[in-house]
Amino acid sequence: MEVVVAPVRVAAALGVEVLIASNAAGGIDGTLVAGDLLLIEDQINLAFQSPLAGPVHVGEDRFPDMSAPYDAALQRLALEVAADLGIELARGTYATVLGPSYETAAEVRMLARMGVHVVGMSTVSEVTVARAAGLRCLAFSMITNQGTGLSPDPIGHEHVVEVGQEAGGRLGLLLSGIVGRLKVGGYSGETE
Repeated sequence: MEVVVAPVRVAAALGVEVLIASNAAGGIDGTLVAGDLLLIEDQINLAFQSPLAGPVHVGEDRFPDMSAPYDAALQRLALEVAADLGIELARGTYATVLGPSYETAAEVRMLARMGVHVVGMSTVSEVTVARAAGLRCLAFSMITNQGTGLSPDPIGHEHVVEVGQEAGGRLGLLLSGIVGRLKVGGYSGETE
């Protein structure tokens, strides 16, 4: 876990104030299909390990406020940029699991009942450490496959990579637009 979150800790130590994360994820919400992009509004840690376990790192809170892990003003900016670019952006909750494996159909049904929209094996730990260090966070999921049982097709890693590359192009445009507005001061920086 220390290795996974080390880049976030280095960024915070260098004075970075905003973390923008992205991931490839399986769609749990039946309306999401491969190639969709999702703005993460909340998260669930189903890896059952905290990146904050152990001694408190300098500059981090032991118990960061996670009532709103993803910054509302940054989310509004992302939605504005997506609309300007004509990019559809779903919204929802991301759950992280340990992996490395795709979920079973029973696990997908359980996640859906929990209110999960997408699932993957990253992001939650990084955002938790970023929040502990006082960074503002924004994150996106590229839906690379529907969860097991939601599609008649088996999940294949090659197809997931292919879909990720296609969706990655649109996500790259979106991220460029967001960063461009942050750089030129079109962003107020207020949290709400």
